[in-house]
Amino acid sequence: MASSLFLTLLIGPIEALPAPKPLVDALTSVEVTESASDRSGFQLGFTLSNRSPLQTLFLLASGSPIPLLRLILMVTIGGIPQVIVDGIIEHHEVVPGASQGSSTLRVSGHDLCSVMDLIDLSGLPYPGMGPDVRVLTMLAKYAMFGLIPNVIPALAPDIPIPIDQIPIQQGTDLTYIKHLAREIGYTFYISPGPLPGMSRAYWGPQIKIGLPQPALNVNMDTWTNVESLNFRYQPQTPVLPIVFLQNKETKLVIPVPIPAANPLNPPLGVVVPPPQHVEFLHDTANRSIPQALMLGIAKAAETGDVVTGIGSLDVLRYGHILRSRELVAVRGAGIAYDGLHYVQSVTHTIHRGQYKQQFNLTRNALISNTPFVPALPI
Repeated sequence: MASSLFLTLLIGPIEALPAPKPLVDALTSVEVTESASDRSGFQLGFTLSNRSPLQTLFLLASGSPIPLLRLILMVTIGGIPQVIVDGIIEHHEVVPGASQGSSTLRVSGHDLCSVMDLIDLSGLPYPGMGPDVRVLTMLAKYAMFGLIPNVIPALAPDIPIPIDQIPIQQGTDLTYIKHLAREIGYTFYISPGPLPGMSRAYWGPQIKIGLPQPALNVNMDTWTNVESLNFRYQPQTPVLPIVFLQNKETKLVIPVPIPAANPLNPPLGVVVPPPQHVEFLHDTANRSIPQALMLGIAKAAETGDVVTGIGSLDVLRYGHILRSRELVAVRGAGIAYDGLHYVQSVTHTIHRGQYKQQFNLTRNALISNTPFVPALPI
């Protein structure tokens, strides 16, 4: 399925504006990495001549009074625009070219998490606030960057009483938000879009439900839309975590096993292999019951994937942009691996007239539990 491809580049301090034509014309390559477990990164390559205006725009930017240089990249394919990068430029380097008077300028950076990791705010108190309210309070400071909070309240809330305990921030906002996420088995990431200059800051459980993306077809002749897709089955990966719940009054400790299939990790197939290892989470005895249960659920979800898939595709043939942190359907891979998978990470590689993606898929079961999967967008 062939589709037209257009790139839109915006750049500027805080509020990114359309890039000047010389800058767009000099763009030769784009690489963007999106992951469900880490922040997104990007690297752009520009042709740099001795008289190029890029010498002033980037190489002198480090000595200017502008502390942050924001970059937004939007891809339009099949008439549908999607923002794949909204971040801060952190590094640049010049690579001399083979021809005289020409070099390559490479700029790289990360998503808006970089802004949240600049100032150490250790010691800031949050009296009477649960972890979700603390996260909302911290994210409110970044509204000027178009950051929209999407905070899911803790499944088992644990709000400290001010006369007993006042939570104190440790480190930067990014460090503390990630710490709060780990404490209850949540995750934190920033997704660009849906409009340029807007991003979604998600703090909550790793969601593996929702509408799937168009199917990845393998071994289907003319319907095949991926270049390669290999699956691996690892039944020894799942772990059965055992948490310890302690009664504060009687000091009685009760071990509680946490099953692999839980609200954070719903089965994506019919056959869910039983855990082959047991892990005792001894530190949960010193935590509240809600925190201990959440840590056990997160551990079970983290180690529950037994199927991993690695592949690549041509976006112009696929007809869509495959996004990480969402579900995708697979067809033609066989009974064991057909069905829905979770897109763990995606790497976008763009050159003029070419758009490729490498992707990693995960699943916690074998054999599809859905009779049909969408071949086209729903």
